[in-house]
Amino acid sequence: MDSPMGDGGENPTVLDLTSYQLRDLDSVDLPPSLTELDLTANRLSKLDPRIAQLSNLKKLSLRQNLFDDSGVEPLATSHLIADLEELVLRDNQLKKVPDVSIFKKLLVFDVSFNEIPTLQGLSKVSTTLRELYVSKNEVTKMEEIDHFHALQILELGSNNLRVMENLQNLINLQELWLGRNRFKTVNLCGLKCIKKISLQSNRLTSMTGFEECVALEELYLSHNGISKMEGLSTLANLRVLDVSSNKLTEISDIKKLTQLEDLWLNDNNITSLDGIAEAVAGSRDALTTIYLERNPCVNSPNYIVTLKEIFRNIQQIDSELFG
Repeated sequence: MDSPMGDGGENPTVLDLTSYQLRDLDSVDLPPSLTELDLTANRLSKLDPRIAQLSNLKKLSLRQNLFDDSGVEPLATSHLIADLEELVLRDNQLKKVPDVSIFKKLLVFDVSFNEIPTLQGLSKVSTTLRELYVSKNEVTKMEEIDHFHALQILELGSNNLRVMENLQNLINLQELWLGRNRFKTVNLCGLKCIKKISLQSNRLTSMTGFEECVALEELYLSHNGISKMEGLSTLANLRVLDVSSNKLTEISDIKKLTQLEDLWLNDNNITSLDGIAEAVAGSRDALTTIYLERNPCVNSPNYIVTLKEIFRNIQQIDSELFG
């Protein structure tokens, strides 16, 4: 086996064993000086007991292995590594949120790509948490997250969620990723700090619900059933808006979006460019990219010329780039 990547020296702090296809760590030296241990993409199913002795450890990645619930249970009593700040259990065989209550300084916790049906157990996770990833599981309810007052990133995409709830205490949340769920309505409880929201591939029929998210910079709503652009006029900081693959028939309610740079409207039913200049008045100077492919309006006479006249600093229209 090739030598694993580390930072060298007599007291290495980083050990990267990514993609060594290891079934155990019997042949690997684990120096007590380690602060970061990356075991991504191996064949591990049990936690080597020496890991629990690495008292300097801050980051541990067990991503893409064969750990089930019993395989990670020793973490619950690993007192010597209680100062761990980042724990990645992504892409394993977990069926429940593991007990990580011992880690009182945890900042990043990732259990995405497992088989977890409920968020029960998150209530024990430290309030210090900044980033939580539980995407691609089987979660049906947003629960036990309301104590994460310091949380900045919440990823719950690709689950079976239907109701947007328990977000009111996440006052520092900046990114919310909820794509590929079953939401029909938006309830963001006035998250005034949030900058990025993704609700792609849900069951939305309306764009209302974002009005109080005044810090919002990026909004992704593609692949829904939205028929009207609305509820956007208060989003003065919006830079990216993606409402592609919906049921829109016209462009509207972006007159005041003076910071808008990227506008994705492809795969809708926008029939004409008539009135577009008025509809986008505030973003005429800021917009650099617009996508309208697979809309009837692309067959309008002088389609490209018209858009270039409207948007003074345009750099890309559909797949066509301009110098």
